[in-house]
Amino acid sequence: MVIEKVDTLVIGGGQAGLAMSEHLSDMDVVHLILEKSRIAERWRTARWDSLVANGPAWHDRFPTKEFSCSKPDEFPTKDSVVNYFEEFADQIKAPIRCGVQVNAVHMLTDKVGFRIETSEGTIEAKNVVAATGPFQVPVIPPVVPDTPSITQIHSTSYDNPNSLPVGAVLVVGAGSSGTQIADELLRSGRKVYLSVGPHDRPPRRYRGKDFVWWLGVLGKWQMKTPPAGKEHVTIAVSGAHGGSTVDFRELASRGMNLVGRTQSYKDGTIFFAPDLADNISEGDANYLSVLEEADAYIEKNNLDMPEEIEAKIIGSDPECMTNPTLKLSLPAANITTIIWATGFAQDFRWLNVDTFDKNGTPQHDRGVSNVSGIYFLGLPWLSMRGSSFIWGVWEDAKYLASHIAKRSGS
Repeated sequence: MVIEKVDTLVIGGGQAGLAMSEHLSDMDVVHLILEKSRIAERWRTARWDSLVANGPAWHDRFPTKEFSCSKPDEFPTKDSVVNYFEEFADQIKAPIRCGVQVNAVHMLTDKVGFRIETSEGTIEAKNVVAATGPFQVPVIPPVVPDTPSITQIHSTSYDNPNSLPVGAVLVVGAGSSGTQIADELLRSGRKVYLSVGPHDRPPRRYRGKDFVWWLGVLGKWQMKTPPAGKEHVTIAVSGAHGGSTVDFRELASRGMNLVGRTQSYKDGTIFFAPDLADNISEGDANYLSVLEEADAYIEKNNLDMPEEIEAKIIGSDPECMTNPTLKLSLPAANITTIIWATGFAQDFRWLNVDTFDKNGTPQHDRGVSNVSGIYFLGLPWLSMRGSSFIWGVWEDAKYLASHIAKRSGS
């Protein structure tokens, strides 16, 4: 049997894998990308129909390519994002093979490198880059048992309001996905309950600039570690409908039923924590802190940017905050669907090397693992806050490509 050999194998053909390919090519490192489905598959099949990017087109891109179907200040649709990555792959002539599943990676015992078992045969590589992204395995907490009367799906399986059974909907999780899905369902005429946990709530725009611009000039994208206690706090932000600041009080005023964190379930009744008001108030504090830092930056740099006094006005607490719902009978509320916008877990079971802690978390320094020749790319906080974003993964890929080039003697 002939075994194919390559210097560097990149596993994953999304934003991380393509960014890695550009930099490896620039540094003359011979490489191959394997993608189990299609380029940017998550954007094709694990996003709802109306989704747009959470950042404007001028920001959520690689430095070497602009969006061809979106104006700079627009929020690209999911189809535009797919087209962008397909065009980028053609632009850099990425050596990618789609439809190839990686089943296992093992260290070679008799020489430097790794043996990779795939659905198309065996490959040997000196270096392996795990570029499978941050959104690997959808997580649905085991709170509500399977029952014929309730449809339970993860947010990745939601398409549009018409794809759900008739009836009210409980959305669990108030980050970007949960909030946007709940808003779309409310606009469609559905009765919606939204379970709101701890979150950050940045302004969409302030004093003429998008929040992604503010995070940049305030140095927040480059933060190396998350604030203490906020390692997994979600961000409630949206580019939908041209982009607007997520306001839970406004959602309540339009008829959305807000509840606290989902805790437990028994005999048809679901129970919520009494933390709704605290969670929303802490989100407000995060929002106001960004405004304060922006104001200080403007004053320090003597910038001519019109004030927005009204942006600092927080509305009164709705009834759901002052008199929170702590339990809800699903049959009585006619809830027929629960959408779990509860994040993802990592799955590296195919990577059989000793570079994980007891919880299965990769051990690395800026993506360079403690096993020579194994690299990680596209993970949250890989080197900074922006590491899992399109522009951020490009910067991390450049660093790793340089490391690989030196190791390979390129």
